[in-house]
Amino acid sequence: MIFDTHAHYDDEAFEEDREALLGSLKAGGIGAVMNVAASLESCRTTLLLAGHYDWMYAALGVHPSETAGLDEAGLKWMEFQCSHEKVRAVGEIGLDYYWEEPEHSIQKQWFVRQLDLARRVKLPVIIHSRDAAKDTLDIMKAEKAGDMGGVIHCFSYGREIAREYLDMGFFLGIGGVSTFNNAKKLKEVVEYAPLESLVLETDCPYLAPVPNRGKRNSSLNLPYVVDAVSALKGVDRETVIRVTWENALRLYGLS
Repeated sequence: MIFDTHAHYDDEAFEEDREALLGSLKAGGIGAVMNVAASLESCRTTLLLAGHYDWMYAALGVHPSETAGLDEAGLKWMEFQCSHEKVRAVGEIGLDYYWEEPEHSIQKQWFVRQLDLARRVKLPVIIHSRDAAKDTLDIMKAEKAGDMGGVIHCFSYGREIAREYLDMGFFLGIGGVSTFNNAKKLKEVVEYAPLESLVLETDCPYLAPVPNRGKRNSSLNLPYVVDAVSALKGVDRETVIRVTWENALRLYGLS
């Protein structure tokens, strides 16, 4: 079975058929899903979803693009909710410089505060980093993020940055972009990184792989990612599925 280590099934894109879709995952070879929050509101909906399905887990955090809405009360509430048995990570957190807002200083402030939260609650982190390679890495080194461990979600940088994170003990999240013809850097990283350091993810409803690029993504598309990783690593599909499943269990502290 495949472990989808990063999904957003509480997203409004799934409003019309969420229950039916989630009910079809096991037959599609998906054995577990980590639903990842991006705002305080999605922390609440993620907790509700994870509580409803025994094979779904929750990550609580505020995405950098939503940090302008975070405050001390929200951070305190998140910390309390992290004691829930289904919560296995803090995320997604990090930096996103693709957009101008929120200001970089605000994003950095709450990135550091959420890394500190993860340290206090003893959970791994799910890192979002877009167009912010140096600042993300500098903060994670300064905050000793390797102590918590975690995953660089939707890894999008080159081999040099990958090496830095691998040396810190982080996993790299590999999704639909690995099937894109123009994803040369990511393909090189997949070839370079040990299979034992890779986990599979969708980021659904976003980033559907070829041949469904541009459509709504779901965990049912992960076999295409398995095929891509299998070809790039020169190992059979069954090995990719087995090793990445074991990696996901290690990442999220599951047995």
